[in-house]
Amino acid sequence: MGRLMLLDTASLYFRAFYGVPESVTAPDGMPVNGIRGLLDIIAKLVHDYEPTALVACWDDDWRPRWRVDLIPEYKAHRVAQLVPGGVDVEDTPAGLVRQVPVIRELLGELGIAVVGAEQAEADDVIGCLARRAAHAPTPMPVDVVTGDRDLFQLVDDTTAVRIIYTARGMSKLELVTDAVVEAKYGISPGQYAAFAAMRGDPSDGLPGVAGVGEKTATGLLREYGDLQGILSAAADSSVAMAAGVRAKLTASTEYLDRAMPAIAVGERVELPEVDGTLRALDAAQLASVRALGERYNLGGSLDRALKALESAAQH
Repeated sequence: MGRLMLLDTASLYFRAFYGVPESVTAPDGMPVNGIRGLLDIIAKLVHDYEPTALVACWDDDWRPRWRVDLIPEYKAHRVAQLVPGGVDVEDTPAGLVRQVPVIRELLGELGIAVVGAEQAEADDVIGCLARRAAHAPTPMPVDVVTGDRDLFQLVDDTTAVRIIYTARGMSKLELVTDAVVEAKYGISPGQYAAFAAMRGDPSDGLPGVAGVGEKTATGLLREYGDLQGILSAAADSSVAMAAGVRAKLTASTEYLDRAMPAIAVGERVELPEVDGTLRALDAAQLASVRALGERYNLGGSLDRALKALESAAQH
């Protein structure tokens, strides 16, 4: 059957950059901590979870204009420079900015598919590919590697989609299944987008419904099932609901109508067929990878990644 692993790549290389000292450099003095850290992350993931296919999902647009049109505050606090008509510049450490093009090149040289889409975040690519794999004629289990809770909406035991959650660090990875989401929040993964819309998320600039926190959001979803059910109940005076909560929801109806499509991942993305199958590198490919390793002083990190990927390709 195999197993597909989808990487929230930027989430991982940011984690790598902050987890390895910036004093780790190439011979020309360029920092390579993010590159080496990401290689070690990939080596661990491939060794421990044994995917047969691997896709590095890419932020071609980390702040798509259509999401900003829906939620003007969306990721606004992370903008370093607005680019009218283009992709806004994200606030990124200078030492990491130089490494990102090398990361993309190196992933390709390693035979890892790198996939992005116009006006789409990596989350959208992940959502599209996860659903495609789960509903293919021959379904394939999916592991999504991320530190982003928004992707909990994709978790589905029936189609074998789970999250390898990195928020507590690579030494404390958490496998998120239906039961884990239910234990954490008291809701199903299918209710998570509505939960996030009501609760809000400062890391993404989602304001949420003023005065509605996690406990209230959970209670509403358990009572009324989904956001449409909640808003219908709030609009119906014959339905028993605390007056304060009713007033807050009613005042936020327009926001919630905009937030739901902004939070949903992968529903506006169309991707060509993607082949992430891990295959052994031939002699020429291996020589090219080794040359990059020498150029950027990737040392044992590259060795470990190559070993893990070669082992995975043989299964």
